[in-house]
Amino acid sequence: MWYFAWLLGLPLAAAFAVLNAMWYELMDDQVMQGKHE
Repeated sequence: MWYFAWLLGLPLAAAFAVLNAMWYELMDDQVMQGKHE
């Protein structure tokens, strides 16, 4: 049954990593444009 944890956990971790990278890129763009308070 350990494979269920891998089957659910790996895509979730990958999705979190992608969203995190997108969020950091968005924040970096706002800082570069001077919109960040």
